[in-house]
Amino acid sequence: MIPFAKYHGTGNDFILIDNRSTAYRLSPNEIQKMCHRRFGIGADGLMLLNDRNGYDFEMLYHNADGYPGSMCGNGGRCIVTFAFHLGIVRDRCRFLAVDGVHEAEIVEASSEQAAVRLKLKDVSGIETRQESYFLDTGSDHYVAFVRKIDRFDVFNEGKKIRYHERFAPKGTNVNFVEIFDDHIFVRTYERGVEDETYSCGTGSVASALATSLHTGNSTGICNVKTLGGDLKVHSERRGDDFEKIWLEGPAALAFRGEIEMS
Repeated sequence: MIPFAKYHGTGNDFILIDNRSTAYRLSPNEIQKMCHRRFGIGADGLMLLNDRNGYDFEMLYHNADGYPGSMCGNGGRCIVTFAFHLGIVRDRCRFLAVDGVHEAEIVEASSEQAAVRLKLKDVSGIETRQESYFLDTGSDHYVAFVRKIDRFDVFNEGKKIRYHERFAPKGTNVNFVEIFDDHIFVRTYERGVEDETYSCGTGSVASALATSLHTGNSTGICNVKTLGGDLKVHSERRGDDFEKIWLEGPAALAFRGEIEMS
């Protein structure tokens, strides 16, 4: 039996496994089965929390297709909360992920949830094409600005861009953004999930940075609404580059359980 915990960050949900004992070596097929929403636990991805010398822990992230994924911002906040609930960390931590070292701060926490600030990598070399942007916030993201986002066909339009030859062979995550007076609304088609998710952390960051370039606003704080809830992105802009990027938002425990893999 494999013990696990299910967490979500604004509706972006994950299976988390404490693998400090290195007891679990899951195949892509096993991870895919666990993430399946009809025949498994159901999740957008799975993370293993491993020991790593010099860090509080290591985050190993897999997409729902079973294969290792790029950095996940909502997943990062969830695994920090998971580590807090395991007693590994307190109010601050430093961990290793696929794109390098991350810092995090737990603003407030309970036995079921936490508000977490997660530091992401600096961003430069943003590609700009009129109403769209392409950038790497730990994951590759295409950002396009649209109107009437509540009626927008995210699945079909996102899929076209995700598999476009311009982004071959690995494809890209795709974000559609509408700008309002005091916030942006972001909807994301995620590579590896191959569908729209309720929220994407690195996509929300990419959308906030693209909005700064698109509008010329460099206040450093962007309020982001997603289908699953609200996030906040803090950053400092230097020309067309960004540093001191923090993603702030909730992470919550949904339930704990055990699963037997046949």
